[in-house]
Parts: sequence; structure tokens; C-alpha cells
Amino acid sequence: MLKKILKFLIGSIIAFFLLTIGIVVLYKYVPVPYTPLMAIRSHQAKQEGKTLQTQKKWVPIENIHSSMIVAVIASEDNLFPTHNGFDWKEINNAIEESKSGKRQRGASTISQQTAKNVFLTPSRSFIRKGFEAYFTILIEKIWGKKRIMEVYLNVIEMGPGIYGIEAASQKYFHCSSNKLTKQQSALIAACLPNPLKRNPARPSNYVYSRQQQILNLMPKMGKVVLK
Repeated sequence: MLKKILKFLIGSIIAFFLLTIGIVVLYKYVPVPYTPLMAIRSHQAKQEGKTLQTQKKWVPIENIHSSMIVAVIASEDNLFPTHNGFDWKEINNAIEESKSGKRQRGASTISQQTAKNVFLTPSRSFIRKGFEAYFTILIEKIWGKKRIMEVYLNVIEMGPGIYGIEAASQKYFHCSSNKLTKQQSALIAACLPNPLKRNPARPSNYVYSRQQQILNLMPKMGKVVLK
């Protein structure tokens, strides 16, 4: 009996690694068609008796204006081009703030956010964070920074039923993502932490303030090269 259990466990672990690595390799080359968050939002809307149309359009990173890439790096993760998927300084700061009872700030990198958005649910638990770390390592090794950014910009939630920068650009600014200005890119980036409550087309005073901060940071990023 024990041998059968061990054989089953070992087989399950091998199958898990083969399946997850296979999916990550597949998504290196093909667009991500749907994410767990999209499914969750659609289900939540149905439970509330609402109809939520998913708006998304995949575009290659070359068709997204460079200002949008610089804006999200300046806003979300200014070490993105050089870190290994994790910002250990910010993680340690978040841990210390949590210990002291202060408000815990987010320490997730763009790589971690992409791993969560594509492969996992937004629930908070140590198990989920463990899987997030696992998928972060995989996409860093298999995809590389350019592909991570491309996927991130195509699946990120940008409003009720709106996913990806292309859909957001057309919805809020009536233009394609390759026509975005620096100001529009910074407005979109300012809304990313809370896209269901912030609207780049109708920015609050806080969003305007955050936009200016991002615009001030963008020149400091220098020339962003992702490989």
C-alpha cells in the first residue's frame, strides 16, 4: 500500500511539473486566450444578475507605444529590466511593515503579477504565493523580460470586463495602443493598482497626482531594453 501511495505521489509531482512547464513553454509563443481572473469576474457578474462582456485584443509588444512600457515600469516595478523576478528589498520592507502593524504595501514585481494573472486566482494565501513564486521563476527562465512584459500588457485588468492595454486604449482614449501619448500612458499606469475604481478617461485628483509622479519618473528610466 505504501509503495502504491509513493508511486502515485511521485507520478503526480512529475505530471505537475511536465504540465506546468509545458503550458509556460506554449504561452511563450501563443497569445494567452483567457485567464482565471476573467472567468472569476464573469462568474461574479452572473451571480449579480449582470452581463459582463469581456473586451480584449492581443497585440504584439512592438505595436504598443514605448511610453506605455516605460510608464508601467516606472509605476509598478522600476527594477523590472534587471531583477530575477523578485524585488527582495521591497519584500523585506513589506515584511517589516507587516510585523510593525503598519499598512502592508504591495511588493509584487511585474513578473509576479504576470504569473498570478495568467496561471492563478487572485486569492491570498501562502499556498497561492508559493505557486506564484514557482511560476515567476518559470516565466523568467523560459519567457524572458520582453515576453513577460508583452503578456502583462495584454492580460492586465483595466476596468470592468476590460483586459489589456489595447482594449483600454480603445475604450478610454479611442485610439490604438501604438498611438498613446506619454500623458495617456501615465494615466493608464496610475489606474493599474485599482482598475475597477479608477478610470483614466475620468481621472480623480489622486490619479492626476499619481500621473504626474509617473511622468517625473519616466525620464529616469532611461532607454528600456527588454530581452
